[in-house]
Amino acid sequence: MENQYFTSDELNVKNRAFLLGDAVKVSFFVRNAKLIMDEECYFFLMASMRKMRMNIPLTYTLEFFQSLFQKNVIEEKGIENGIINFQVFRNSDGITLSKSSISYFYEVIKLDDVLAVHQRSLELDLIKEINVNNNLLSNIRVHSPENIYGGIYAQENDLDDVILLNPNKRIARTTSGNLLFLDGDVIKIPKQTEGSYISPLMENFITFLHKNNLADIQEHEIIAFESQKAEEILLISDEKGIFSVGKIRNKTFGNIRFLELIESWKGSF
Repeated sequence: MENQYFTSDELNVKNRAFLLGDAVKVSFFVRNAKLIMDEECYFFLMASMRKMRMNIPLTYTLEFFQSLFQKNVIEEKGIENGIINFQVFRNSDGITLSKSSISYFYEVIKLDDVLAVHQRSLELDLIKEINVNNNLLSNIRVHSPENIYGGIYAQENDLDDVILLNPNKRIARTTSGNLLFLDGDVIKIPKQTEGSYISPLMENFITFLHKNNLADIQEHEIIAFESQKAEEILLISDEKGIFSVGKIRNKTFGNIRFLELIESWKGSF
């Protein structure tokens, strides 16, 4: 099935998303014809827009988005399981940029189950010639030339994705999401101050594990070499879904424990 696209207005190439990358993106999730984690995703959208000094319309309530997606995505398009990648961008019609109106565009990617791990394991590698910042805007999904460069590098080297480091040469994230490193009963994740994405999908997962004492969740400053020490690695991408990492350079990884944890998590919805 082709992806479905929706816009608030007729798209014009003379918009700041196209010309300057002046936009933020947040994903919403549909499972069994219902929105899940909608509050977490909504508040992340509001926080992202505030960080970018966008003029948030008074109509942008949680109920607005619930109604929008229920009608356009679930009812009219019949999407029962999928990811809604919602992008909001600034127009050029205000006296100042902070007063300009905003428009939106969103794409719906249909999946069998947004909480399921994709069947094919990924092959990753580190990329060292570029890095990502670890400032206030590094945690939200804004225009990132590093992601574009990293994506091309991955394609040219027959990889599925690349691991991006921060200026301190520690692991931040991949081009598409966050990494979780499992060793025994400990799951290490890079701190947000390291340049990782804020991810409602990942936060929901690790909160479930913590509350049910299924794993010891630890935020760390993770050096590149530690990627080779993990027993299993999971990639959680709000934009694309959940993936097992099968190989980084010459090291291969299992996925049995993470698959068990994901199954337990799915049962909580």
